[in-house]
Amino acid sequence: MLSQATNVLHMHQKVTLMVNRYEVFADHNGEPGPLVAFVEQKRLAFKEQVTIFTDAGKGHVLAGFRARKVIDLGSGYDVTDGAGRPIGLFRKDFGRSLTNSTWHLDQPGAPTATGTERNQGVAVLRRLWNFLPFVNDLPFPFRYHFDFTRDGHPVFSVDKKTWVRDHYLIRISDPHVDRRLVIAQAVALDALQSR
Repeated sequence: MLSQATNVLHMHQKVTLMVNRYEVFADHNGEPGPLVAFVEQKRLAFKEQVTIFTDAGKGHVLAGFRARKVIDLGSGYDVTDGAGRPIGLFRKDFGRSLTNSTWHLDQPGAPTATGTERNQGVAVLRRLWNFLPFVNDLPFPFRYHFDFTRDGHPVFSVDKKTWVRDHYLIRISDPHVDRRLVIAQAVALDALQSR
């Protein structure tokens, strides 16, 4: 079960023909432990809406996020709890993302947290990769990492841990950031990054 005391999460993506599937696990001695969140995101959805469940049975909703607009270059995604109440929002900074992917995460009662790719060289290389004929259809071979900070202090980080499969390690530094909001942003980093 996900709690506000959870400081380390493991997120694994499984790609199928119609959906991107994400499993988020609490940490257990440096390895994935109990499942705390399960997500199925429809590929090529016209307007993004993602539901985050507490388990693979999809019996209980933990949270969800929805795009504010169909064409969403910077308007954002509203994040809600299991009952549909707002708990925050995130948005991609389109202008700054031209050279280094940048996201802004807002939680009521707290200043905005900003996340950027840790390695500027990898950020530029990833953009060039998308323009190479034939190569752009292959998975990007380098790992990329995001650090979210608020007023110069770390909030959380998302580190891609594997080269081919999408396995991520999420480390949470801020005890006040809503863990459901962190999971929603981590899923979006993978699912929406190339948009």
